[in-house]
Amino acid sequence: MEDLIEMMASALHRFSTGRVVQPVRSTIPIADHSFFATMPGFVRGTDYEESAATFGGAGPATGAALGAKLVTVFGDNAALGLHSHLASIVLLDPETGALLALLDGRYITEARTAAVSAVSSRLLARKTAESLAIIGSGVQARSHLDALSRVHALRQVTVWSPNKERRDRFVADARGQTGVRTGVRPPSDPGLSPDTWYAISAVDHAGEAVVGADLVVLATSSPSPVLESGWVKPGAHVISVGACRPTQREMDPALVARARLFVDSRAAALVESGDVVLGIQEGRFTAAHIVAELGELLADATLSGRRSDADVTIFKSLGLAVEDVTAADLAYRRAVKRGIGQVLEL
Repeated sequence: MEDLIEMMASALHRFSTGRVVQPVRSTIPIADHSFFATMPGFVRGTDYEESAATFGGAGPATGAALGAKLVTVFGDNAALGLHSHLASIVLLDPETGALLALLDGRYITEARTAAVSAVSSRLLARKTAESLAIIGSGVQARSHLDALSRVHALRQVTVWSPNKERRDRFVADARGQTGVRTGVRPPSDPGLSPDTWYAISAVDHAGEAVVGADLVVLATSSPSPVLESGWVKPGAHVISVGACRPTQREMDPALVARARLFVDSRAAALVESGDVVLGIQEGRFTAAHIVAELGELLADATLSGRRSDADVTIFKSLGLAVEDVTAADLAYRRAVKRGIGQVLEL
């Protein structure tokens, strides 16, 4: 995950500095709660000097990558014992166009989304942030807990989702993770690293989770707001990864209007994000309310993200082809190096 977070920072930097060729994803509606989307992208390579601008020091050189993700969202899959989000990634040789690999895109999506959110939190959250509220208890909730615990020294994690059994299971699974100490911290445990400890609990109301939290993650499938503006304290950083259709929103529009808003892609946010599109249509703000893309913050140190400890910041995540293609390329290169996977003849 640490490597993936750095890779996503590089991908966002390349996207916002014109080194990526990709359209806004093409989406075909299948049913009321189902759609199929295609996300092709070509990512130009970087050299050590350019990479250093992203990482603030001697960064890794990253090669070109070419590919596409095919993703479906079928809201009724849970009743069939399937994930609602399914995806496959086709990775191509950027020199010849030849097929390099076919990869499962569901896990890559899960991991890269959380890694991008971690980049946003590193850029926009208060450095002293130590409490996290998670709304949702699915795969994105799990991956975000993993990623954000690597960026912040978390002390308190509070979880809410509509299904009590699922949120309780999420907490139980988190408490059982190897290398993470949870629960009531023993006062006499000198060997307990402050970076690997947090208390985690489930609550019965979303507001109870959010009030007082430094970081708020919205990882829901809700088409209507699950987060009220009044719950969010001054100085909080909100990460919204659900509501990826122009008719859906998971944040109180008053919160979006009050906060400093950041996105992965302006072009995508102004077409796909209901939290943005509906707010503009209702006259709450204009397109200029988007302060910056994350990649712009990485590329230009003069851009201000958080101006004060009292600012509420929002990162509205939609997911980009560059994130999928570069994450898949990383997975492919690691697999080849370790001899993992199957060689197929088509």
